[in-house]
Amino acid sequence: MSRMPQVSFEVFPPAPKAEERFWTTVSRLSALQPAYLSVTYGAGGSARDRSDRVLRRMRQQRGTVPAAHLTTVGASRAETDDLAKSWIEAGISHFVALRGDMPEMGDAFTPHPEGYAGAAELTEALKRLGAGHVSVGAYPEPHPDYRGGESDLVHLRCKFAAGADDAITQYVFEPEIFLRYRDRVTAAGIDAPVIAGIMPVFDFAKVSNFSRRCGASVPAWLEARFAPLADQPDAHHEAAVETAVSFCRRLQGEGVEGFHIYTLNRPELTIDICRDLGWASPAKLREAAA
Repeated sequence: MSRMPQVSFEVFPPAPKAEERFWTTVSRLSALQPAYLSVTYGAGGSARDRSDRVLRRMRQQRGTVPAAHLTTVGASRAETDDLAKSWIEAGISHFVALRGDMPEMGDAFTPHPEGYAGAAELTEALKRLGAGHVSVGAYPEPHPDYRGGESDLVHLRCKFAAGADDAITQYVFEPEIFLRYRDRVTAAGIDAPVIAGIMPVFDFAKVSNFSRRCGASVPAWLEARFAPLADQPDAHHEAAVETAVSFCRRLQGEGVEGFHIYTLNRPELTIDICRDLGWASPAKLREAAA
């Protein structure tokens, strides 16, 4: 039998009107005792302020381990370093270092003239500043910016050479895509944990649209299963749980030991997935359901 994997969750900072619901979500997800809750990062302005505020409050909550996303977009090295140092001083030691995307979807990435050029440089800086653990991104399907150019594995190798501790993948819907990628990572001489990113299909139309924009393929069988359920929320939820559980079981059976669920701040779906996979005890599930 496969041993219990490391499981972590991703949340995003709420808009002001969703603040109360967000902290209920954090409480319910924390009850499952994930390895950490990562908080996405919005570069600049109010988005950055929300990330900062959420991380600091999470750090003070008993039983919640926050991980801070940080990108290179729109900030100088000095600004990025100052923010990272302030989080480290607040006791936030786990970072998810990402190059990040430009504010306008589809715009080509342009580094800040005084900023870090990418995730490898950011990773090196975070380690120098005292970060205890740095996760980076990995792409089982080619990143849209590198199709036809340098291999994503070249960039991944650079991130690990810079000090990354593990990599979290962009989500895929076919287990074989992840498993083939893991084989390629190993063949490239990269001996480090690769954590499977899991995107539950909370809303097929929205997930499909987002997938097209970020380069994740949507298999025909997924559309065939979910498209008829657009007006059947209970059936859609059940199908989303079953699909994610089947995917995770296949990977776990192939020796995958780390899973990172993109929760989209929807705790019910994540809780039910962990329940069916046996990743949470009855006591934890009762607390999460409260």
